[in-house]
Parts: sequence; structure tokens; C-alpha cells
Amino acid sequence: MPSSFQTIGLLAKPSDDRLLDTLERLLTCLSSLGREVLLDQATLPDHASLRGYPRATRDELGRRSDLVIAVGGDGTLIHAAHSLAAYDKPVLGVNLGRLGFLVDISPDEMTSRIERIFKGEYRLEKRFLLRGEVMRHGDVFHSSDVFNDFVYKVRDAVRMIEFETHIDGRYLLTQRSDGMVISTPSGSTAYALSSGGPILTPGLEAVVLAPICPHTLSNRPIVVPSTSVIEIRATRHSRANSLVSFDGQCMIDLEPEDCLRITRSPRSAQLIHPADYDYFHILRAKLHWGGHP
Repeated sequence: MPSSFQTIGLLAKPSDDRLLDTLERLLTCLSSLGREVLLDQATLPDHASLRGYPRATRDELGRRSDLVIAVGGDGTLIHAAHSLAAYDKPVLGVNLGRLGFLVDISPDEMTSRIERIFKGEYRLEKRFLLRGEVMRHGDVFHSSDVFNDFVYKVRDAVRMIEFETHIDGRYLLTQRSDGMVISTPSGSTAYALSSGGPILTPGLEAVVLAPICPHTLSNRPIVVPSTSVIEIRATRHSRANSLVSFDGQCMIDLEPEDCLRITRSPRSAQLIHPADYDYFHILRAKLHWGGHP
């Protein structure tokens, strides 16, 4: 059956050289299909070819759009998922990036794919978010949700940090390393994978904890339920400063007594995929895995 996507919000990676041509073709497609379009005023350029369309704040985009199309790379879609999770609106990605695990429509096939999606030929996927709280002197100093991962790491590149990890109030281990990646299944193909972590398929209700360059090689990645309460703090013996990164978009310098507390967020991100979306095909293509011998 036809979709209910009548008002379409657009946001993008503003610095990409290919953006304007893709946007113009996308707007032509949406107009021909009779859709109302809202342009994100924070990310779309003020170009003559775009001036006939209304602009909106991110809040207005979230409230008024039935579907948001993010034009760029995975980072653009993650940024959109962050800002739109509170509105429970689905996001569709058009890939101008290089790797593209999340943005799975190319500009060349954009028009035909969108036409089929508007006819109801699509898959809706929900992906859970994690919530990280920096606890300082017993209070929440900073709180933010992530789509991909938290990176707890040393602030000074030439030192290691010593820190301990607790799961659901139970002591897990103390380690000396460059830090740890705490990842959702969505982020398991990003920094966590580079740190030796496993790939989790998107539907798994699990979280990866992957140490970064541990001093003791028996410190291996571990997978825990997504409902776990994860707490990480530096030990009193640690001689290096640490920080935490939230999806690479926000970094907080930590004080020695701070605790990073991670739980499952009540919010989730909704992604729209073409009807023939195949996660394993994407893994093979992006990671250059071999096919049949």
C-alpha cells in the first residue's frame, strides 16, 4: 500500500561538492511526486536553485516531517538520527560518502528507489540507542545518547590509563590500555571493529565492550546484554587524564573521580531501507569479503 510520507524533510552534509547536483535532482523527484518539502536551515546551502522551498529549524523538521532524507555519509545519517530520535521520525539515507553502512541509496538510483518507497515498498528498522552519563560528585554532569559508540580514552597520547569496569554493579576487570569502545550493534562495524571487536547484526539486543590497545593481551572484547548498566572509572593509580567521546560529535574531559555510566536509552532511531535491503550483502561489499569460490 502507498506510504503516508507526504511531508519530506531534507538535511545534508553541507561541505560535499556533489551535494547541490544531488539535491536538485532529489527536489525534482519529490516535486513530481507531489510531496511537500522542508529544507534544514542548518545544513543546506542558500543557493538560488533551493530558494523556492521553505526552510525549517531542526525542531520544526522533526515535528512536521513524515520522513527525513539525509544526504551525505554515515556521519550525516547518525547526526540526523541523534537530532530526530525524540520525534520518532524515520530517516532515509542517500550516500555521498565512501563506506556507507547506513546510507544505502546511491544518487544514481535515488529517483527509482524513492518512487518505490513512496509506493510502500520499503523496510522499517528500529535501532536502539545508548545513553551515557558522566557522573561527577554524585550528580549528572553531562548526558547524551549515541547511535554508534562511546569511546573512553586517554587524553594524552603517550600514556595509558588504568580503569575499572563494572556491569550491573558487579566488578568485571581492571585494565591498563588506551581506552575502551562501548558500542551498539550499529557501531560494531566502526571503531569497535578496528579494536578487534565482533560484528553484531543490527537486530541483536547487545553491546560490545572492546579495549583499545590493552597492555595485557588477554583483555579481550566482551558482549553484554543491551539492558546492562555499564560503569567505567579511572583507578586512583592511573597517571593519565581521560576523556569520553559521544559518537565522535561531542567530547567531555573527565576528572579523576568521574564515572561514565552507560544504559540503554528509551529512544530509538528509525531507518528506512529499500525493500530488497540485505545487511549481509552490505557487509560483503563494504568489507570486501569473498563471495562463492
